[in-house]
Amino acid sequence: MKTSLFAVVAAVSLGVAGAVSAQELRLSHQWSTADIRHQVAQIVADEVAAADVGLDIKIYPSGSLFKAREQYKPLSRGQLDMTVFPLSYAGGQQPAFNLTLMPGLVKNHDHAARLNESPFMEEIEAKMAEDDVMVLVHGYLAGGFAGKDKCITSPEDVQGLQTRAAGKAFEQMLAGAGASIASMGSGEIYNAMQTGVLNAANTSSSSFVSFRIYEQVACYTPAADFALWFMYQPLLMNKSTFEGLSAEQQEALMAGAAKAEAFYLEEAKKQDAASAEVFAKAGVEIASMTQEEFNAWRALAQETSYAQFIEDTPGGAELLEKALAVE
Repeated sequence: MKTSLFAVVAAVSLGVAGAVSAQELRLSHQWSTADIRHQVAQIVADEVAAADVGLDIKIYPSGSLFKAREQYKPLSRGQLDMTVFPLSYAGGQQPAFNLTLMPGLVKNHDHAARLNESPFMEEIEAKMAEDDVMVLVHGYLAGGFAGKDKCITSPEDVQGLQTRAAGKAFEQMLAGAGASIASMGSGEIYNAMQTGVLNAANTSSSSFVSFRIYEQVACYTPAADFALWFMYQPLLMNKSTFEGLSAEQQEALMAGAAKAEAFYLEEAKKQDAASAEVFAKAGVEIASMTQEEFNAWRALAQETSYAQFIEDTPGGAELLEKALAVE
């Protein structure tokens, strides 16, 4: 009887030790659990768990661990293991990152996917490596404009409006059109609209839906034939943390990342039309941007955002040229 009891206790102890020994990675992002970017993170977490390699990814959504714009620095310092993050938010640390949210630079989702495999992205990843950061999952999302009281389709429409833009380049372009700029994460748009701090905003189609912006606006201009707004929002990981994992753990992560990246691209293509349906169902007017209006925005961007990027960024002209060279 004593031997049997000892065996049971030993088995339980070994089980507890095995559970404790599983390495936990912390993954932070700013979005709700219904958002595509959370789903991308969840796919990686689920695939790693299914691989049973002693690795557990704990996801902290909705900015519950770090604020929206404050995730890159702790990631680079090893205080955070993984994040789904709009890379242009870290443009203050690496000015080259501002090119991952440049008005009119990306034509459509397939073009974005080609950018992810280009010499341009190799340069961006080399900059990340300087900060001890690496990419697990590439992904671009498209977006549009929303107006609290009016439709936003042309540069003239934002003149005099308090406007939120995602990223430095869009802020520069909108300021060039006569807008006043209010900087904030996409999770803060709803309250800012509700309290009258904002008259207009631009962000991703996914964020417009997941943050229920349709409850606060009169008109929505989704990405459609002309998508001015494309933003690189990858799943990133601390490079040293990744390199410290076992070969089996690294393999499980990369396999999960490959599955998540394929999902990200296909779902991103669906987000734009789906968001327009959600806004229309909520009684919001849906506006369309014309070719002429798109051209006016891009001409303004070339005078403001593109020119400022080249001026502010060492090697900026060459990097912009590499991005523009991707057909």
